Amino acid sequence: MVATDGTERSTRTAPANAGVPAKPSLDGIEARWSAVWQDEGTYAFDRTAERGQVYSIDTPPPTVSGSLHVGHVFSYTHTDVIARYQRMRGREVFYPMGFDDNGLPTERRVQNYFGVRCDPSLPYDPDFTPPAKPGKEQLPISRRNFVDLCEQLTLEDEKGFEELWRRLGLSVDWSRTYATIDTGARAVAQRAFLRNLARGEAYLAEAPTLWDVTFRTAVAQAELEDRERPGAYHTLAFPRPDAAAEPVIIETTRPELLPACVALVAHPDDPRYQALFGQTVRTPLFDVEVPVVAHRLADPEKGSGIAMICTFGDLTDVIWWRELQLPARAVVGRDGRLVTEAPAAITSESGHGHYAELAGKTVHSARVRIVELLTESGALRGEPRPISHPVKFYEKGDRPLEIVTTRQWYIRNGGRDESLRADLRARGGELRWHPEYMRVRYENWVDGLNGDWLISRQRFFGVPFPVWYPLDAEGTPRHDEPIVPDEASLPIDPSSDVPPGYTAEQRGMPGGFAADPDVMDTWATSSLTPLIASGWESDPDLFARVFPMDLRPQAHEIIRTWLFSTVVRTHAEFGVLPWSNAAISGWILDPDRKKMSKSKGNVVTPMAILEELGSDAVRYWAASGRPGTDTAYDVGQMKTGRRLAIKILNASRFALGLTTDAASGGATSAGEGPAAQAAGIPPATPADAAAPAPRAARSMTAPVSEPLDRALLAALAEVVDAATTALDGYDYARALELTESFFWRFCDDYVELVKGRAYGSFGPAGADSARATLTVALSALLRLFAPVLPFVTEEVWSWWQDGSVHRATWPDAAEIRKLADGGRPELLDAVGAALSGVRRAKSAAKVSMKAEVAQARIAGDADTVALVDAAAADLRSAGGIQELTLDPTATGDLTVDVTLA
Repeated sequence: MVATDGTERSTRTAPANAGVPAKPSLDGIEARWSAVWQDEGTYAFDRTAERGQVYSIDTPPPTVSGSLHVGHVFSYTHTDVIARYQRMRGREVFYPMGFDDNGLPTERRVQNYFGVRCDPSLPYDPDFTPPAKPGKEQLPISRRNFVDLCEQLTLEDEKGFEELWRRLGLSVDWSRTYATIDTGARAVAQRAFLRNLARGEAYLAEAPTLWDVTFRTAVAQAELEDRERPGAYHTLAFPRPDAAAEPVIIETTRPELLPACVALVAHPDDPRYQALFGQTVRTPLFDVEVPVVAHRLADPEKGSGIAMICTFGDLTDVIWWRELQLPARAVVGRDGRLVTEAPAAITSESGHGHYAELAGKTVHSARVRIVELLTESGALRGEPRPISHPVKFYEKGDRPLEIVTTRQWYIRNGGRDESLRADLRARGGELRWHPEYMRVRYENWVDGLNGDWLISRQRFFGVPFPVWYPLDAEGTPRHDEPIVPDEASLPIDPSSDVPPGYTAEQRGMPGGFAADPDVMDTWATSSLTPLIASGWESDPDLFARVFPMDLRPQAHEIIRTWLFSTVVRTHAEFGVLPWSNAAISGWILDPDRKKMSKSKGNVVTPMAILEELGSDAVRYWAASGRPGTDTAYDVGQMKTGRRLAIKILNASRFALGLTTDAASGGATSAGEGPAAQAAGIPPATPADAAAPAPRAARSMTAPVSEPLDRALLAALAEVVDAATTALDGYDYARALELTESFFWRFCDDYVELVKGRAYGSFGPAGADSARATLTVALSALLRLFAPVLPFVTEEVWSWWQDGSVHRATWPDAAEIRKLADGGRPELLDAVGAALSGVRRAKSAAKVSMKAEVAQARIAGDADTVALVDAAAADLRSAGGIQELTLDPTATGDLTVDVTLA
């Protein structure tokens, strides 16, 4: 096997066919097998595979801003289950891992961790050392020093992330990692932007912008969230030109924006204001004449039915301002305070005096003061009326957003282009969604877009825009004449690199150049993860083999951001979907059924629970969550998973012991004979001396001859079919449920029923049949469990098989069905029910399960009793029944009457 770098990949460096241990244990298996997988390159991608053989995954790059939490473990396990399944189905799996290490979360973590803040006006200090202990006040440092600290801390975080992922057993190819701020990712992001710009898909515009006053950066529509906040309606009276006329009464929750008022607006069909349209009123306190206008978005049922348009209080103000072509009178600055200079429209002395009372205040303080002024003037009617209402926040911010006019970069995404919007909606229809109903979230987002995608951020640790601007004779940037580099020079940093045709000395000088000061939004880089991971332009051979990719796994709340933005970028560049499938995970909920999140302080870090219960146990809990469904954090479910892993160890040891005849001389060892070979099981060496002593192998002329054995294999074939269908449909939870249910039937019923026969109680032919069936069933079960429980299945596989179970072939239901040779699965049900009846009787009598039964009478319908009769010898042996009577004349469920010896 050829590994990623073209070297030969070993099939096994650990001892093969190590034998069954006397006391199997889960202790230490994660570290042991993780090391073996790494040494052997078990999950290394074979880049010589043709595109049709490849299954490629656009793995989510986790945000590097501290530690991972159990929600990450939940969703990344789902992806890994699919990756392992596809690998066993014969696909060469391209499964890289990335780290999303630029953007606000990283900057905030660095600020808090080191006690610093970025001040771009400061010079670089090559000898800077962060404070040993952060103080109350953050120390200002240069941008370059700040970026150095970001890179230092993210590198440490990434090491911790990789350690946890390895502990969890992710079958990632660790030779293929990337970071969204590394050289390759920066080149991809800048190249994609330059091509967007050349095609007219990216553009620079000065416009009203959603603005976070804490981070002092622009925010995109996809990053908004509504939070319920207390507020109040203030009733204001706007005088009319005719002093004798009644003033116009409006209600507002933002009286501090009164100096920014440019009009009053009502619905065109509202009869109360028909006579006012086309007239003017004057603003209280500031005495500015403003028109009364009509617009369909005015709500007659809200407040007094007429509202003031301010530049800008909310997104509706922006729409009114744009469509009604109103003037702009901005009063809120980028720092969240009212600007010092009053709008030019305020001309009266009293107006200037009132504005001076507000200038420089925060929005909150200005609101308090203007309410006092309005009360004193008599323009405020009545007391403010308290309300609770949704307010726009940046999803990572702590203060309400403002709308500030700024110059920003945008990418066209259908928000203002119906044709493009239709194309992007159609792309969502081409994508296969798992679960299917998640498609609606994508469509609703596309349908609700109200503007293009704002991709620039006024931050520091991110991919810089590869753009400079020429400066005119006065030193003013000519933004409509951007200077861009050649793609061959990427990545660049315009703050230190020089544009073609200029010298470094011309930076910032009249007639020289200036760098674009902004960086790309983190989604503008993350939207390119399929291109970053697959070597777009840098590795054309790899790109041709893995792109478009097969799978995008992600959470449902970022369909509007990560999934949609990736579709936008690949549609623009290639005219295709970036992947064919989207597998959507739900959230993890705390015991109060609330989403776990760092901001709420209710997250659980996973390493402790992984160490306590084991990775397979935690993976079992994760894989039990339905695709797209929010799932509760449940330690009890994890403990169930650990018990299952322990049962796999012990049941496998017992079953493998049964395949070597410890009593008489002539059993077929595990993995030998035509039955095992037909099922695709390689030969295995006998168990070691710690297990029941192996016997010499003998060939089997009729390997599966007994009805019960055939019934077991027929039932197993059905499970393999159903589990395969489930995993083909990305329903890992259903596949696990089916496999686990069958496994317990195998352990509790079948193994107990055939134990005596496997040891030769009824002769060599019956023993051979039982042992062959045990071999086939155990091999198939280990492979069915392997995607979810990689450590315990690899451990058991190593006792008797060569190579890794994770490179073994997925069970073949057709081959197993051939071995079943017409077996009836319902026979296993009937005999299992009869054995359960015997056990219940012994339990009720409070005797050992090994107690002898003098007589057992089993009654039921003729067909069911005939099924029991076909395996009567096994039933008598397992139940310790001396005399068995079968009554085929009864109706209803099978009944069992027992007389103890």
